[in-house]
Amino acid sequence: MSKQLIGRLMLPLIFVVALSSCGGSSPSVQSYIERLSKSADEPVKGGTVTFGYPSAFQGIFEPAFFEGEDDANVLEFTTEAMFTVDDELSTVPNLATWQESEDHTVFTFTLKPGVRWHNGDELTVEDWKFALETIASPEYTGSRYYSVEMIKGAEAYHQGKAKSITGLKVLDPYTLRVTMNSAQVNLIDNLWAYPMNKRYFEGVAVKDMADSDQVRKRPIGTGPFKITEIVPGERVEMERFNEYYKGSALLDGVTYKTVDSKKMTALLEAGSIDMGAVPRDAYQAVGQLDNVEVMTAPGLSLEYIGFKFGRWDEERGQVVMDNPKFRDKRLRKAMYYALDRQGIIDRFSYGLGTLTETPVPSSSWAKIPDGEIDTYPYLPDKARSLLDEAGYLDQDGDGFREDPGGGKFIIHYDAMSGTKTAEARTEAILQNWRDVGLDVRLNGGSLKELNVFYEAVEEDDPSVELFNGVWGLAIDPDPTGLWRAKDPWNYPRWTSERSEELIREGISLKAYDKDYRKQIYYEWQKLINDEVPMIFFSERSSITAVNKRLQGVTTNAVSSIIDPQSWWIKTND
Repeated sequence: MSKQLIGRLMLPLIFVVALSSCGGSSPSVQSYIERLSKSADEPVKGGTVTFGYPSAFQGIFEPAFFEGEDDANVLEFTTEAMFTVDDELSTVPNLATWQESEDHTVFTFTLKPGVRWHNGDELTVEDWKFALETIASPEYTGSRYYSVEMIKGAEAYHQGKAKSITGLKVLDPYTLRVTMNSAQVNLIDNLWAYPMNKRYFEGVAVKDMADSDQVRKRPIGTGPFKITEIVPGERVEMERFNEYYKGSALLDGVTYKTVDSKKMTALLEAGSIDMGAVPRDAYQAVGQLDNVEVMTAPGLSLEYIGFKFGRWDEERGQVVMDNPKFRDKRLRKAMYYALDRQGIIDRFSYGLGTLTETPVPSSSWAKIPDGEIDTYPYLPDKARSLLDEAGYLDQDGDGFREDPGGGKFIIHYDAMSGTKTAEARTEAILQNWRDVGLDVRLNGGSLKELNVFYEAVEEDDPSVELFNGVWGLAIDPDPTGLWRAKDPWNYPRWTSERSEELIREGISLKAYDKDYRKQIYYEWQKLINDEVPMIFFSERSSITAVNKRLQGVTTNAVSSIIDPQSWWIKTND
């Protein structure tokens, strides 16, 4: 799921040499001379780069609380996890290694000694235990309880029935034993892996953490760069953290900036930003710049159009399906068939997107073959037939269908602004539905800014009925976190008993047999494909533009910010 800059002009490569009274060069000049003496292809230290993001960031710089890609990008520079994901999308050790008991329920984690927080504190497993307790707290305001609920005693702690989590035991400052409720094949993939500095948050109630100075104004981590200044919604300044456990970064610092997406190409061409997430409507223009390399990677993100089936019940902590508007799945299927998804991708996204019919990435071993499900091609006549069958008929001859009871039938649609083609693209989508007689209108008459959009969707604004969103997908195919009745990120607010059963079965002890687990996820995808709780629009490719002077950047399906401590600036050709 995603939710970022004003370009900072990089000084041109012109230097004024200032000599000291004793005739020697200044330290900055000496550093530059040393840089010039190195081979052009040999990594050198020094310099800053600017990363541009085309939407204002929220400024929640703590992994336990952030919500979107806007803040996640900063966290990639400043934080480290106990374990991480490699290029093959497998979970591997990072700050910690682990041993697993024979029954797959007890994990003993060993932390690297000598890892430092940006304030100088040494990282211990108490900090990780503190993070796990924070997320399990009854006062926790974020959406990641699913990443700790598998720990023994977490539920009792979450419900306020216990003062500690029985499954967490510190053996020494570098060793934590975690006991799980039961064996689950993807425990390591789902377990929360980011520590929080326990001493730094001392005195801050969990309910106040997301808005605390420790998160909003003076966040710290253990990553290669530390935050020195935050201008809310506009800019984050970061500098090299010299005590980084892998060795200090080559760059002096990184500036993260909000930029106007419509000016992204010009800013890259001018060198005002060195790197950025490129909007699809700028892909072609950016690709023609001589000073920029465009990197594309299959992203773990899914564009979808969600139906609102109900709301989130805060008191019960679960989805309530109380909106009857989209109850008939023939209506949902008709809206699927009515969309010319490939045509829209080709016209407005330069073909950057792959049609998909399920929320499992095409690269996943668990993705069901298209031949075993309905692929919902563009078939407007089939859409009309389904609508007729369901009783949605144009009874007054105005060109739009009434509902089965003869009442006026209007659907309100929400989508995000921020790109040059957003309005035209949205109009094309709406026109597809109008062509089959459905009166679908843009909610409020205009597109919404990203953060406004997600606030309306998350808060179940009654005016939101149909919405065009993007989900970030996990490396593991387990639908937990997005699809269960008790998942806050289940934005469509859809659930079913069979879906819940299959989700549980997919992480059961039997699922250690990968073939069995695959069949469970095939069955779950068939269910979702038939029920159509949302229209899966396409898998999105990530597009990253990098100034050719910036070296060492690589991207994969998970991130475009990989090992930033190894990035460096090439000063001459």
